[in-house]
Amino acid sequence: MAAPLPHLPRSAGRAAETPAPSQESSGDLAPSPWLAQRAPLLPPAVPHSQAGPRLGPDRIKKKERDVLAIPSIPNPFPELCCSPLSSVLSASLLPKATSRKKQVIKVYSEDDTSRALEVPGDVTARDVCQLLILKNHYIDDHSWTLFEHLPRIGLERMIEDHELVIEVQSNWGIEEENRLYFRKNYAKYEFFKHPMNYFPEHMVSLSSETSGMIGHAQILQMFLSSSTYPEIHGYLHAKEQGKKSSWKKLYFLLRRSGLYFSTKGTSKEPRHLQFFSEFSSSDMYMSLAGKKTSGTPANYGFCFKPNKAGGVRDLKQLCADDEQSRTCWMTAIRLLKYGMQLYQNYMQPYQGRGGCSSLTISPMRSISENSLVAMDFSGHRSRVIENPTEALSVAVEEGLAWRRKGCLRLNTHGSPTTSQSATSSVAIHRTQLWFHHKISRDEAQRLILQQGLVDGVFLVRDSQSNPKTFVLSMSHGLKIKHFQIVPLEDDGKLFYTLDEGHTRFTDLIQLVEFYQLNKGVLPCKLKHYCARIAL
Repeated sequence: MAAPLPHLPRSAGRAAETPAPSQESSGDLAPSPWLAQRAPLLPPAVPHSQAGPRLGPDRIKKKERDVLAIPSIPNPFPELCCSPLSSVLSASLLPKATSRKKQVIKVYSEDDTSRALEVPGDVTARDVCQLLILKNHYIDDHSWTLFEHLPRIGLERMIEDHELVIEVQSNWGIEEENRLYFRKNYAKYEFFKHPMNYFPEHMVSLSSETSGMIGHAQILQMFLSSSTYPEIHGYLHAKEQGKKSSWKKLYFLLRRSGLYFSTKGTSKEPRHLQFFSEFSSSDMYMSLAGKKTSGTPANYGFCFKPNKAGGVRDLKQLCADDEQSRTCWMTAIRLLKYGMQLYQNYMQPYQGRGGCSSLTISPMRSISENSLVAMDFSGHRSRVIENPTEALSVAVEEGLAWRRKGCLRLNTHGSPTTSQSATSSVAIHRTQLWFHHKISRDEAQRLILQQGLVDGVFLVRDSQSNPKTFVLSMSHGLKIKHFQIVPLEDDGKLFYTLDEGHTRFTDLIQLVEFYQLNKGVLPCKLKHYCARIAL
């Protein structure tokens, strides 16, 4: 008969047993990591007579540490157990995709229709534009843009493609009625294609480290580099802090460290330069109604607003003398603030097409507009029409012959209309997206300015001075010009003309289509039309 086991000390008995889980961990869905690793490694219980000499408490703890140091046995069924390295209830260890919270944003269009979108917190302005393009079946020409509109203080700015929309909204005050607008902006990256229109020579000077003549493409590269920079300088009207309508004309200089003004004429000496604003903690806005809200000397105002919510007192307001000066200042500030990020935003849509390695190469077109020629296909063989007068007359004859055929044409809504009906030919232009019924001259200029002062941006509207005529408003050379469309009647037929009857058109659609292909008496061809889209 085996000898009875002697009485074991309480500490030794615990060493041979599996510790029971505490009350705090009894409700967990997964075992504790310590238990999951230790339980399979415990040796079987042996009689005291075979276990060797008795162990003290310190040696028992050392024994436990040695046991825990043994490599764990691989689990043949891992899908049946939770991972011993993480807790099920630990939210911080969950994947980022499951922890992304979605928020609802509201986006408006030019006709004040709106659409609510549920987006994640890390959605960018470009992502929102792409989503609206897909939902509304628009053509993506890389000009769709998201705008931040502050109606209470009359400001608006373009949200850069890489900016987070939720962060923009987080800076809004609860009482403010700010909005997000979705529309086209053809001038968003136009300075990469035609920098000569944005940086006039009298406003740009190079640093002392640079010598020699530098072109506009090199000026852009200097903005994007970190070693050298071009200096933008010129006069601006600045509003003095704390005064309602006190504006002072000062000489300003734009450098990488911020915007400065000279306290002594046009001196650029450091002792005469005073700091005005920096760009990292503020955003740049365009003034929509500067004369009414702030009493600006001209309608070319812009300002800097801190990222946090603030009122008019926190604004640092400026005003230029003309649109070219304002465009130069705002473009240079954008380049200094975002640098290569802007160029990456501009190049992103073209990466799939091979991209461009140089700023001097335009990815928009593969051929030059100067290579387009007029062709005559009336004979057995086609020929190039070299005489400009003959090309103009042939184009007019083709247009009239095309109208006389009476073929069905589709309007913008997809319903067929016939040119044989005199009534429909008179009012057919009202169905076109480029026609704006009964808007003022100021409203037309505002629409063109909002969609970008790019050469060829246009719209057609009713004339307010003469109810029977129309006006073609278009952008050219960073200016908005207006041309009157006069109706003429000949042998009982109604025509429209821009050049006192030398070139006649049966309706406004034919007139617009002609000047989209031919410059004629206009400063440039009609390229982009201003439209009020609906969401």
